[in-house]
Amino acid sequence: METMSTKRELIAKTARAHAGEPITNLHHYIDESWLEESLKKLNKNSAAGVDGKTYEEYERESGRKLPDLLGRFKTGSYYAPPVRRIYINKENGKRRPIGIPTIEDKILQEAVKMVVEPVYEQDFYDTSYGFRPGRSQHQALERVWQEVMDNHVLYILDADIENYFGSIDHGQLRMLLDQRIKDGVVRKQIDKWLKAGVMEDETLHYEREGTPQGGVISPLLSNIFLHTVLDAWYHEIKVLLKGKSFMVRYADDFVMGFERKEDAQRVMKVIFKRFSKYGLRLHPEKTRMISLSKYDQSLPATFDFHSWVYPLHGGKPERETGAETQDQQEKSEKESQEYIYMAQGQQAHEGETVD
Repeated sequence: METMSTKRELIAKTARAHAGEPITNLHHYIDESWLEESLKKLNKNSAAGVDGKTYEEYERESGRKLPDLLGRFKTGSYYAPPVRRIYINKENGKRRPIGIPTIEDKILQEAVKMVVEPVYEQDFYDTSYGFRPGRSQHQALERVWQEVMDNHVLYILDADIENYFGSIDHGQLRMLLDQRIKDGVVRKQIDKWLKAGVMEDETLHYEREGTPQGGVISPLLSNIFLHTVLDAWYHEIKVLLKGKSFMVRYADDFVMGFERKEDAQRVMKVIFKRFSKYGLRLHPEKTRMISLSKYDQSLPATFDFHSWVYPLHGGKPERETGAETQDQQEKSEKESQEYIYMAQGQQAHEGETVD
């Protein structure tokens, strides 16, 4: 019997053979063994969703429940339950919303994620590090430092996307998915998750934007969106620049580096319009140009990327005060797979040139 790993390799091979074309038959890879593996991948200490069922309770009944879940998924009769919203306290005294899907919903999200992910792993650029197989926050940080040193980068575009995970336009996301995923069963299920409500204090409401709160599949959907909005766009305009440049992105956090100030200014001039085209907004004050040159003090001299502060050109980056150790960082990365994406908030292109 083929393992999940073998099947994912087959999906990747198909995606490479049909680069840029939609894949139409993915759901048949999902069978009972696929759902069993998806169950094993979940955090056993996951909190219960709106049905109150814990991981252990579901696991004990999985022999009966998984075949039923598979049938409902394949026939399109699966109902995506609302996520349970709770709040945790932050150090600054504010509260952070957390979305908690049911265990069964997490299983199916994991299963769908595992068939869709190999398709997009053939498309994603190596400048993207967040929530991808074999990639980590530590690698992203190292890449930024290496690029700055190797390319003699003197100017940084430090950007901040306002409420990214809660601002993703569902219509735009569907159009982007159309380019690579046209399996009707899979797409219908993703639509159900986008439309699933949020239960808070026994009140049900629906989000019109954003990826599923707390959803296992949310990081992948978010990466798919920014792959087009940012990553592919950067690689198109990169060839128009006069000097060396780089970009590194981890989830919604990204920086661009430039050898020449005029290139940084040209990109800064158009990047707000680029994000606006897709319904996203860059923070006008937090998105800024940084100078790493000691000969140009007209701009701020440091920038931070995932809690690391990068000083003047030639200096070494340092952790911000109170930031996590690497062990804590790796632990939080793993836990983030289920929660962090929606925990951070409520829930040649026309007219774009670099000149």
